Amino acid sequence: MNQSNPDTWASPRHRSAVTWVVAIATIAIIFDGYDLVVYGTILPTLMNDPSQLGEISAQHAGALGSYALIGVMVGALTAGAVGDYLGRRRMMLINIVWFSLGMGLAAMSTSVTMFGLLRFFTGIGVGGLVATAGAMVAEFAPPGKRNLYNAIVYSGVPAGGVLASLLAIVLHDTIGWRGLFWIGALPIVILLPLALVKLPESPQWLVARGHEDKVGFAALATRRYAWGTALLGLMSFSGLLLTYGLNTWLPKIMEDAGFNAKGSLSFLLVLNGGAILGGLIASKVADGIGPQRVVATTFGLAALALILLTLGFPLSVLLASVAVAGVGTIGTQVLIYGFVSNYYSTSARGAGVAWCAGFGRLGGIFGPLIGGALISAGISSQVAFSVFAGIAVLGGIVTFFVPRARAARPEVTTAYSTVQVS
Repeated sequence: MNQSNPDTWASPRHRSAVTWVVAIATIAIIFDGYDLVVYGTILPTLMNDPSQLGEISAQHAGALGSYALIGVMVGALTAGAVGDYLGRRRMMLINIVWFSLGMGLAAMSTSVTMFGLLRFFTGIGVGGLVATAGAMVAEFAPPGKRNLYNAIVYSGVPAGGVLASLLAIVLHDTIGWRGLFWIGALPIVILLPLALVKLPESPQWLVARGHEDKVGFAALATRRYAWGTALLGLMSFSGLLLTYGLNTWLPKIMEDAGFNAKGSLSFLLVLNGGAILGGLIASKVADGIGPQRVVATTFGLAALALILLTLGFPLSVLLASVAVAGVGTIGTQVLIYGFVSNYYSTSARGAGVAWCAGFGRLGGIFGPLIGGALISAGISSQVAFSVFAGIAVLGGIVTFFVPRARAARPEVTTAYSTVQVS
């Protein structure tokens, strides 16, 4: 690859491989986002109609939202532990199947306990996908396009959120919450066959095997990465707390503020739509100036937008603020995944992304719980938004202290591109 031009493709075969990797990974992550948001869209139904699964209080609802995130954490950390040994392709295929089965089984739940257990099971597959996709894209894309391609893939999260919001608005009365969950099981039918045929293994991973004594999580504990890993984990913790907290509770908060059911869902649609557009624009900027300053800025935008939601502005201003909040919360998490995917060498990349996704999911677990606790306590929407704004400020502060990644080792050439042996 011509090192003077980081956007250069090594060959037509390289470009084709990247296209397929990005397309398959994006579709997989779209269903991750669908899973994230579809629970928030059906939550009012489950809480208002005990005949569905049983009595669900606000605290129980928050706990149910967290079960899936505990599963995501387990799945991400498991993928990090074995993904740098087994390879990216195999992990993607396993988790596409796992996630799809979980969604289908959850659609057949007959009790709150069964639903919670299957949400946990589904989360394991989601976590494995999230942890593997970023590592795979980073190892295929040209250096000058890595943040952009990571953003395209992880914009699948808010795109899935938009899909879930639209389908809930249009189809909920027709197919019910179970039908919405069956839609989430479609990857095993539409994506798995495509991935089996078109998804290649990462050349960088193939080349890197045997070149490092420290592989996977062991590499994260070295002096080279330990401090940066801790801070990146805290950034992801903040980003995912905001992402899951708002996606779970925004419809309920806006419903309590006086909007009807479909009106409250429209805020969820705007939140995720803003994240897609803003995240892609911000990632292009990050490819030019680096992701660190961009992530700090978008965290700041989140805090500002969430404060604006407390000030009683007209609906048009509220919707604009929610869109900006989407950029600063979900969009920021997209940027964080790109930051992390390019921070580590090949031997540690899968574990690094898994750590970010896994530890960050602790924030995702606390997000729905915090929202449930605030609503159960009768706290106003203004206070709830202020709490989330404070978390965004803390995330932005942490971002400034992440050290620069040390220079990677020399590169060798593969059939697709020039890659690093470490």
